[in-house]
Amino acid sequence: MRSTVTILSAAALLAAVLAGPALAQQTPLKIGVLTDFQSVYSDIGGAGNVEATKMAIEEFGGSMFGKPIEVVTADPMSKADVAATITRKWYEAEGVDMIIDMPTSATALAGMEMSKQFEKIMIVTDAASSDITGKSCSPYTLHWTYDTYANAHTVGSAIVKNGGDTWFFITADYLFGHSIERDTGDVVRAAGGKVVGSARHPLNTPDFSSFLLQAQASKAKIIGMANGGGDTINTIKQAAEFGIVAGGQNLAGVVMFISDIHSLGLNLAQGLIITEAYYWDLNDRTRAFGKRFFERMKRMPTMNQAATYSATLHYLNAVKAAGTKETKPVLAKMRETPVRDAFTDNGFVREDGRMVHSMFLFEVKKPEESKAPWDYYKVLAEVPGEQAFRPLKDGGCPLLK
Repeated sequence: MRSTVTILSAAALLAAVLAGPALAQQTPLKIGVLTDFQSVYSDIGGAGNVEATKMAIEEFGGSMFGKPIEVVTADPMSKADVAATITRKWYEAEGVDMIIDMPTSATALAGMEMSKQFEKIMIVTDAASSDITGKSCSPYTLHWTYDTYANAHTVGSAIVKNGGDTWFFITADYLFGHSIERDTGDVVRAAGGKVVGSARHPLNTPDFSSFLLQAQASKAKIIGMANGGGDTINTIKQAAEFGIVAGGQNLAGVVMFISDIHSLGLNLAQGLIITEAYYWDLNDRTRAFGKRFFERMKRMPTMNQAATYSATLHYLNAVKAAGTKETKPVLAKMRETPVRDAFTDNGFVREDGRMVHSMFLFEVKKPEESKAPWDYYKVLAEVPGEQAFRPLKDGGCPLLK
């Protein structure tokens, strides 16, 4: 009798072990979009990132393993502790399989800790610090759109080559801004230029007057805006009120988006040299995606929104190819499969989690050069991903040791 019970118990245990993956497949695939809905980064991500995620799901077919794919959303309020709480709840209690977006570098790093703890996938499409795939890299996090190193090297080197060899930074006082100042400063100094100073401001501050006065007094040829979203827009608007550009200094937007140009208008933004990973009017595929996005949102997508669509679609295809939602097989498929879609036609995922792809150097058109709404950029150069992004050996990612 004991032998029979033992055999039956062993058989039941074996059946449970074998059924584990099958039971996992019975739960719907769930994606969490953690984004900024109401603060300085809402235009570049926000509701547009949610819609981009849904567009990718619809294009994929809407279901996985016979069940509809689900989407949940939340706003971390630009706070790392809130981001950690939400990501923990999603991974641990709500069955979220992948989290995407992460609006700031601080929220991204906090979420990445939860991603490591629960061994679940996170794809960063908004936050920009190059530390995400550097000293803070994670085996479960991919960085998709851009980073401070790539933007600094694409824009910073171009400006220094054209004579902008003295810089003063107006810097958002948290990891993202610090990373821009650090990475761009390195580029300036490596090219023989000089950083003469910086002024740090709180996130989402309404008044840049004291910071602009410091920049003006520095006599630097270039005032580098080491901030983003609404902070960058307000810096440029208030710089015009102070007559800074009229006085002979120039502004450099290290991290800027087409939504910023739209908010500023071409009269204020004309002549800015910026870098982006995507522009809706580059080719037939970018135009087709831009048109579909515009029909839903009544505005053209930012590079972050196009990247969120791209990363979601790549993830879904990897889950299908792996035949499972389990993290490691899916990540392996994401790494071995090239990224070819409306966001990029030459992307690939590196060992440190960096998705490498071309970056573009643009000049903002003059009002008379623009033929239609959202016709804002002239392409100056396409920079191959291997040149734009930090070399793998230089990032300090512990995973590579």
